[in-house]
Amino acid sequence: MDAPTPSLAASAAATADAPLPNYTHRQILRVITGILLCILLAAIDQTVVVPAVPAIATDLHGFNHLSWIVSAYLLTSTAATPIYGRLSDSYGRRALLLPGIVIFVIASVLCGLSQTLWQLIAFRALQGLGGGGLMAMAQAAIADVVAPRERGKYQAYMAGTWGVASVAGPILGGWMTDDFSWRWIFWINVPIGIAAFMLSNRALKLLVVRRVPARIDYAGAALLTAFVTAVLLVMSWGGSEYAWTSPTMLASIVVGVVLLGLLGWRETLAPDPLVPPRLFANQVFSIGVLIAALAAAAMFGGTFLLPLYFQLLHGADASASGTLIVPFLASNVVGAYVSGQLARRLGRAKLIVLGGLVMAAFGFTLLGLLGPHAAPLHTILAMLVVGFGLGIVMPSTLVTVQNAADRRDVGVATGTLLFLRAMGAALGSTLVGALLAGRFAAGLAAHGFTGRVDLGAMRQGGSALAIDPAVRAAAEAALVNGFQLSFMVCAGLALLAFFAGLAMRDLPLQSNAAR
Repeated sequence: MDAPTPSLAASAAATADAPLPNYTHRQILRVITGILLCILLAAIDQTVVVPAVPAIATDLHGFNHLSWIVSAYLLTSTAATPIYGRLSDSYGRRALLLPGIVIFVIASVLCGLSQTLWQLIAFRALQGLGGGGLMAMAQAAIADVVAPRERGKYQAYMAGTWGVASVAGPILGGWMTDDFSWRWIFWINVPIGIAAFMLSNRALKLLVVRRVPARIDYAGAALLTAFVTAVLLVMSWGGSEYAWTSPTMLASIVVGVVLLGLLGWRETLAPDPLVPPRLFANQVFSIGVLIAALAAAAMFGGTFLLPLYFQLLHGADASASGTLIVPFLASNVVGAYVSGQLARRLGRAKLIVLGGLVMAAFGFTLLGLLGPHAAPLHTILAMLVVGFGLGIVMPSTLVTVQNAADRRDVGVATGTLLFLRAMGAALGSTLVGALLAGRFAAGLAAHGFTGRVDLGAMRQGGSALAIDPAVRAAAEAALVNGFQLSFMVCAGLALLAFFAGLAMRDLPLQSNAAR
């Protein structure tokens, strides 16, 4: 009698549970150096475009919808991230990363060739489809070859790459826009993308691919994209295009909630869900992604506030404000490196995460207590504390989530965390921007000024010199109050993450990648 044929599910489970090789230090370095350019490409694209926005608006005659240059990329990259993660668990990281690089590079060329704002927005959306895979696949590939406990040995490479992108992006974008053309901020991606493709193609051949059969959850992907679109529209329109209590805004919020409910319902029914509900049944995973989202909201809120703080209250120009926030960015990189070293020594990450959140909350509180005439040294020290604390938290939460996930789910777990972290970042920057603008307007109204003072006017000449002297003192007082409130809200977000972390189980970090 013949032996029974194994079922598809049993075969898939056996394939997923097959042992993985233990990679040597030399092989790990080969993989990491092969994907560093992908990390650089994805990271620098988030900052290089910001200084070029005014020039793009002038050239393409489109001031009214400039936010969509950023939002279109954010929409597609955020929605695509968990999709890349899910598919890469079945077909391998290399099979998803290389097409992502190709799409990103082609879209970059098209962005540089755009003749209208709407063409640029469309091509930025296409660029996001490719960009969504760069970071997700890079982080998942690292998880494939480096054990969670040992990841600190290699954290300097990733932290250094992020640091270069964070500092160089705005400087490079401003320089190319002023001396050449804003189009070069997109065309510069071509040589970097080609080099990233070649290095990644060679390096990721080392990874073992477990051919696990999978069905693509197209309905889940469509609902996820629609939900992200609704969220971004609410964030883009609220308080600017429409009042928060307007019928349009209320309807958009209701649509977003309904789409979220439909997405959750779909994922519980799908045979191969895009975001498996079993992930959220894992207490460490659920709390880990919540902490990551809250920390990202605080971090990007601070990143949004600090340049404005120096420009509006201290009279710095755009380039000077970029230089002044270098301590914040540099300490973030140092914190990321230190977190990896601590994880390797301690073998656990919970205390590391909690310590970083306490530091971040304390630093934001210091910033919130600073007045307009605070000594520069006090501001720098507060920024160093915030940057270092958040630098500890961000990579530690990623390691915690990857460590808690089953081996078959590392890709989708990574993609889900990056997705929720991006949503938190967008919500954080939008929240503090709305608080700052709202408190500014309310402060002026409380002093009897009913006219409209644009925050942009406050930047000209520094400290409200370009507006009517009669409202100068009221404007400055309102701004100080707005910054204090916004920094305190960032501190509150860090504290919320801290209290969530207290409930998280402290799992030991795995000592090998082939777990």
